[in-house]
Amino acid sequence: MSRSQASLRGPLDGVRVLDFTWALAGPFATMQLADLGAEVVKVEYPETEEKLRGFGPYHDGISTFFFSPNRGKRGICIDFKHAEGQDLVRRLAAKADVLTQNFRPGAMERQGLGYEDLRRINPGLVYAALSGYGQTGPYTAMTAVDAVAQAMGGTMSLNGEADGPPMRVGVSIGDMVAGLYLALGVLAALRARDVTGEGQLLDVALMEAQIALCENAIVRHSAFAEQPSRIGSRHPLLTPFGPYPTKDGYIVIANVKEWELFCALLGRDEMALDPRFAANRARMENIDAMEADLATALAEKTTDEWFAILEPANVASVGKVNTIADLFEDPHVRARNMLVDVPMPYGKPGSLKLPNSPMHLSGTPAVVGKPMPEHGGDTTPVLAEWLGMGADEIAGLRARGVIK
Repeated sequence: MSRSQASLRGPLDGVRVLDFTWALAGPFATMQLADLGAEVVKVEYPETEEKLRGFGPYHDGISTFFFSPNRGKRGICIDFKHAEGQDLVRRLAAKADVLTQNFRPGAMERQGLGYEDLRRINPGLVYAALSGYGQTGPYTAMTAVDAVAQAMGGTMSLNGEADGPPMRVGVSIGDMVAGLYLALGVLAALRARDVTGEGQLLDVALMEAQIALCENAIVRHSAFAEQPSRIGSRHPLLTPFGPYPTKDGYIVIANVKEWELFCALLGRDEMALDPRFAANRARMENIDAMEADLATALAEKTTDEWFAILEPANVASVGKVNTIADLFEDPHVRARNMLVDVPMPYGKPGSLKLPNSPMHLSGTPAVVGKPMPEHGGDTTPVLAEWLGMGADEIAGLRARGVIK
């Protein structure tokens, strides 16, 4: 039966996700699904205390590390090391569209909760497994966190100054890119299920997500036997490209389309006439000299002044290097509603600002604004809604320590 877009709470309205993920990569994936309207039920162990749910820093006793990627989810507690808990997971999986987990390969199988176990109960289940190195291969048993994924997947070798050591990217792309691929894979598997009626196993590895990001470096190595290495913020094929110092900060200049006009706006006609800089190839061959002259010119004005001159002229792509604090005051960020207030859980006063979803859907917009789940806060309603359990049965499970 068709429904109007306005009646949906998001494009994934009606999709049930049983979420066993923890740390950042997996929760970041399921956050995307929750933002898009899926009912994401986060499964945790009963004995976990609030302070152990995530790293600090803590705000009013709540882990900010946990708060951010777990917004908009429901929370239940099941001891699935307990035989009754495993049976309860199977019953819930029979009602789910998607199950996500990021345990070490083999862990769920040892509990009788692997893909082959659960597909017999629910052939339409999309079983999404996220791990450091995937479910197969010689590295399968190894663990990987964000920095290790960036190292093993190649991105760290490309990040940093030419004369410096490899550097981790300042945000957790090792975790978050893998999470995005997991969310994308879930959507693809759900679409395939619409056609075939069958679910499938989705296997995403942190290392491989980083390899995918190295696409240009990999094709250059394949085609020309190049060994791409660290070049700071420079581009391997274009210049100017990257952040350059101004009188009071930095401005990014890239993809200069009209070199002569660009130099005129800088007040440096001599740069436009210099044969060393006349074309991109010449500038690449004389990049140190070109960047030195550019730095001298840019040092004469502030970042805001240069932005006001260069951006309207449309001679290059330019941008200010915003700090995180700058984002809170940026008029475009405000107009696009990219920072939203999410209330604190447990009835605590106040809220914290989080990034909104960058997916702006006109008919079924993403919905961000619900808090992170309280530990076990939704166990009773989820068991009642998904499994039709009565109060006495739920109370019995709770008394036996199977649930919280």
